[in-house]
Order: sequence, then structure tokens, then C-alpha cells
Amino acid sequence: MTAPESAARRLPYVMAVNEAITQLMREDPAVFLAGEDVALYGSVFGISRNLLAEFGPERVVDTPIAEAGIMGLGIGAAATGLRPIIDIMFMDFMTVCMDQLVNQAAKMKYMFGGKARLPLTIHTMAGGGRSMAAQHSQSLEAWFCHVPGLKVVMPSGAYEAKGLMVAAVRDDNPVIVVNQKALLGASAPVPEDLYEIPLGVANIVRPGSNFTIVALGAMVPEALKAAETLAEDGLDVEVIDPRTLQPFDTGTVVASVRKTHRALVAHEAVRFGGLGAEIAAQIQEEAFDHLDAPVGRVGAPFSPVPFSPVLESHYVPTAETIVTEVRRLLGRQA
Repeated sequence: MTAPESAARRLPYVMAVNEAITQLMREDPAVFLAGEDVALYGSVFGISRNLLAEFGPERVVDTPIAEAGIMGLGIGAAATGLRPIIDIMFMDFMTVCMDQLVNQAAKMKYMFGGKARLPLTIHTMAGGGRSMAAQHSQSLEAWFCHVPGLKVVMPSGAYEAKGLMVAAVRDDNPVIVVNQKALLGASAPVPEDLYEIPLGVANIVRPGSNFTIVALGAMVPEALKAAETLAEDGLDVEVIDPRTLQPFDTGTVVASVRKTHRALVAHEAVRFGGLGAEIAAQIQEEAFDHLDAPVGRVGAPFSPVPFSPVLESHYVPTAETIVTEVRRLLGRQA
């Protein structure tokens, strides 16, 4: 499912998230939102603007600054029949509630023999580009993809942000929705209907014939820019947006690489130990005989995210970073 080209209405990413939550709360009285500054302030990023006025303080809950408590609230509410959306303001703050998330939320269904349901959505903001420095800019999605029992989605635009949020809230398992701050102002056609993008299904954003780029989240628009530049080199680049990182749609990626014979994975997270390494490993396991070049990876350097805008602009990968790596892989450096 892709955004309809003919849709006249365009929404910024942040308002697409807001609309998804609003419509979900209207649809199901069991859905509520809790987190720091989500009620009176409408959240730091504006994702819950106007929700308090419509749904009241029982369903839009301002919490103390206590991420472990917020996560515990969400787990308990989900286990007893509600569908909470828990807002962890920055992904960096997930470190404060790791025990609740990894040892409780992810394990509960298994430790109760499959009888427990945990329809918990954890919404958080990741990534750099806004000079928020090392403790407010990290991309830690690979941690959570490694934990059985958790699902992880990373939208690449406004259309995906709404559709994936709907799927996450309707799912009966814990789902982490990783939105990236750099995308919040980007607009795209977004239908007014309450539509759902299935979890675990990738999207071929740009079909191509002789190179595959798998791009995560904010790297999707960068990969599309890179594809235009690489067309000058005679490369017809296929760009794939996984949308869901766990479970990952290996089949779509492998089918693409068997066609194009070359691949690169791009993400904003630190390159070492990032999800790109896992995706590259899956490609070489499933499509090794079809590869004409090593699988490339683009990610951030092994360093905390810098505060300085100048340094941060060098830290966060861009279309230029992707182009440079593709050309290096193919031995076409200037």
C-alpha cells in the first residue's frame, strides 16, 4: 500500500501522527495516551495537540518524569484490557525503562503460555538533525529488534506514520513506533480515512533494475535523492523502505537483490552493530550467488551525536554519503 498520488490533502508528518491517535481514540474507548507533557502541553513535538480538549484527562494523561513508571503503567493497563499508547519523549530515555520493557512487556505473553495479551504501543522520537546533543539524538532501534516479543516500526514519511501507528495500536503485542525528529515537518498526501499499513511488509518506493538500496526511516528520502544522482552513473536504483524493522520483510529485499545483483543498507544509527549488519547478513545468506559486489552499509560514525550543528551535519548520513559509498563499492570513486 502506498500513498495515493491523487490525494489532494497533504499533512506534515507530526499532524499525521496526531490524526492517527485522534481517530484511534474515537474508534476505541480502550485507547488512551500517557506520557510526559502529552496533555496540557500537547507534547514537546505536537503529536498530542488538542487531544486533551476532546478526550479529557482520563484518556490523555500527563505523567511524572519517570519513564519506568510510565512503562509500568502501560504494561499494567494493556494486560488488563486497555490499549495504551505510551509516549517516551526521546528514544534515549528508553534506557530508563529497559527492565520494564525487555524483561516484562516482551516476555509476558510467553511466560503465561500465550494466554496474556499486551496491546501496548510505545511511541518515541529518535535521530539527530536538531542539535539536541548526545542524550537526545540517538537511534537505538537495533537494540529492540534484538528482543523477542517486541515489534518495531520506523516510518519514512507522513503517510507511513499514520498507517503504521494504526497498525501498532490495533496489534495485540508490544509495538515500538520509532519516529525521527528530522521528518516531523515533511508533508505528504495522507488520506483522511483510518487506514492501516500491515506490519512486516516492506514497500518498494522506487523500482530499479541494477542496484538495491534498503533505507530505514529518514534515510528513505535521502536514498531517493541519491538514486537520482546515481542515475547519472548509469545505475537504475531500486529503493526499499522496510517500514517494519521487526518482523523484517526479508523476502522483498532478497527478491530485489536477486534482480539487481548489488545492494546497500542505509540507516542513521551508528554503523557498527546497526541493523544494516543484520540485513546485509540476510542478503548474503539468501542471495549470495546473485551478488556481483559486497553488500554496502551506511551509518553514523562510532561516536556520540555531537551538539554542534556543523559537526552534526557531518555525523548524520545524507544522500551524498550514500552516493559516495555506492561509488566506492563499484570502484567508481572520482
